[in-house]
Amino acid sequence: MVQEFSEQELIRRESLAKLRELGIEPYPAALYPVNTNAAEIAAGFDPEKGNFQEVCIAGRLMSRRIMGAASFGELQDESGRIQIYVKRDEICPEEDKTMYNTVWKKLLDIGDIIGIKGFAFFTQTGQLSVHAKELTLLSKSLRVLPIVKELDGQVFDAFTDPEMRYRQRYVDLIVNPQVKETFIKRAQIIATMREYFNEAGCLEVETPILQSIPGGATARPFVTHHNALNIPLYLRIANELYLKRLIVGGYNGVYEFAKDFRNEGMDKTHNPEFTCMEIYVAYKDYIWMMEFVEKMLEKISLKVNGTTKVEIAGNVVDFAGPYRRLPILEAIKEYAGVDVKGMEEPDLRAVCKKLGVEVEPSMGKGKLIDAIFGEYCEKNLIQPTFIIDYPVEMSPLTKRHRTDPTLTERFELFVCGKELANAYSELNDPIDQFERFEEQAALKSKGDDEAMYIDMDFVRALEYGMPPTSGLGMGIDRLTMFMTGQTAIQDVLFFPQMKPEKSLSEKSE
Repeated sequence: MVQEFSEQELIRRESLAKLRELGIEPYPAALYPVNTNAAEIAAGFDPEKGNFQEVCIAGRLMSRRIMGAASFGELQDESGRIQIYVKRDEICPEEDKTMYNTVWKKLLDIGDIIGIKGFAFFTQTGQLSVHAKELTLLSKSLRVLPIVKELDGQVFDAFTDPEMRYRQRYVDLIVNPQVKETFIKRAQIIATMREYFNEAGCLEVETPILQSIPGGATARPFVTHHNALNIPLYLRIANELYLKRLIVGGYNGVYEFAKDFRNEGMDKTHNPEFTCMEIYVAYKDYIWMMEFVEKMLEKISLKVNGTTKVEIAGNVVDFAGPYRRLPILEAIKEYAGVDVKGMEEPDLRAVCKKLGVEVEPSMGKGKLIDAIFGEYCEKNLIQPTFIIDYPVEMSPLTKRHRTDPTLTERFELFVCGKELANAYSELNDPIDQFERFEEQAALKSKGDDEAMYIDMDFVRALEYGMPPTSGLGMGIDRLTMFMTGQTAIQDVLFFPQMKPEKSLSEKSE
């Protein structure tokens, strides 16, 4: 493939060659002894204390103003930006002024990564700066950064196009440093959850990503092939069944942050590869889990935002508990105006037709109820709300309700009209579980490619006895969206799934 370069890119490559001619390696391998950063200097420098007098920092050159024998620039590192002051006779104390006159003024470019050794001081205008005593090129940038410029009220070169930002996240992080804060908060969310679970006595574990049977959820899987075993394998759609096997094995509490994969559509709230946390705790039920979740989300919000109130899509959402608990059939009655309790499939299809809800012939009773709920109820659930007590047909892995065998002890947590978590009192009756799997197999034979497979090893595990258990699954990507006020899942994933970029040869056709 022949690379095509812009005029500016060609100039930078010429500068690269000239640097090497001068004996300067543009990509040195030596260790650079960074001892501080821009934020630490800004927070701690005190001229009266005489601190930060042996500073060694490194980062990208983001701007430069040359004024004869002295210059100012701006250096950006992971923590922020700081001004640098470069004086010719300071960085070139001998007669040879090549480092300043040629390298600094002509061969370095915006975006180059440089190292500065010097001392902190305030300029006459009161600007905190680092006075350079030594300058080192650490990495030459061969592409031009889209540095934002304003002229007559117009903004030029702003890196704001979503597709470009997601496809070239590395550039997005350089020129839009505020984006880093979202991912810092994502890491804080996960760390807070781990701390919360560990304090509750739960063990973090790992389970298989490649599975012979894609179980634990109703979803279309990705399929691959194992050459040595000559069998099809699936990327997991959930890790639920393996975690419950560990409860059978004697652990009282296990959890996992899992990469799951579902071969379904992509939109602002769905990515085919996503991160899900699942936790299972023995001798608990879904009522206990609701309280557990309320305390966890309140803790996370306080840690990440310093408050339980977060603005999401124009709504102020309060994660302080307790949350409303609303049975799903009551929700349909409240928001759709129809009482579907006790209805069978033909009556539900008639209701869907009356309400204008689109359905497929392969849909069973559970999916018909879910379709009505999705169309009429979800959008009204702005504040955190537990939708509870789902019909058996909607919950093939859930224990039947203790007072109504047509229902299950399940909840889904909704925030701003979107599902955030799904939890059960887990089904531990192996006979009931096998019958539910058979019902799922019947749906699959009708054309429902999201219905579950029969997992006989999981049934066998239950036959050894699983204690009463409560389980929870929560999407980390969506939780991060809520806690950071983002409206698109692509903004909380470093590298969201996208169509392959056209090659240079395709673009030229």
